[in-house]
Amino acid sequence: QVRLVESGGGSVQAGGSLKLSCAGSGYTGYTYSSYCMGWFRQAPGKEREGVAVISPGGGSTSYADSVKGRFTISQDNAKNTLYLQMNNLRPEDTGMYYCAAAGFCYSGSNRLAPERYSVWGQGTQVTVSS
Repeated sequence: QVRLVESGGGSVQAGGSLKLSCAGSGYTGYTYSSYCMGWFRQAPGKEREGVAVISPGGGSTSYADSVKGRFTISQDNAKNTLYLQMNNLRPEDTGMYYCAAAGFCYSGSNRLAPERYSVWGQGTQVTVSS
C-alpha cells in the first residue's frame, strides 16, 4: 500500500520561504514516477484546494493561479520524494498542506481537483504571519 509522509511545514513571516517534502513508500507493481503527484491545502473553514501537480515522470506541471510564479513543484524519483518550494509566502497561504497521488493525471481543471486523488498523506501545517 502506498504511503505518503509530508514534512517541512512551519511558521514564517510574509515574504518568507518554505520547502515541503513528501516521501513515498510501499509502491508495488508501479514505480513512484508512474503516479500523478500533487500538493493540496486546506485553510480553516475552507474546502481543500489544489495547489500544484506534476505529471508522471515530471513532464508537465500545473499550478493554481494564486501560487503561479511563487511555488515550484518538483520530484526526485530516485528518492521517491515530492517537493514544493514556496517563495514570497502570503498570509493567505496559511493552511494544512497535503501531498496526494493518483494513477494518472486528469486534464484541465480536474488535474487540480482533490477528489481525483486517492492516496493522501497526513499533512503538514504552514502558517504565514503578516
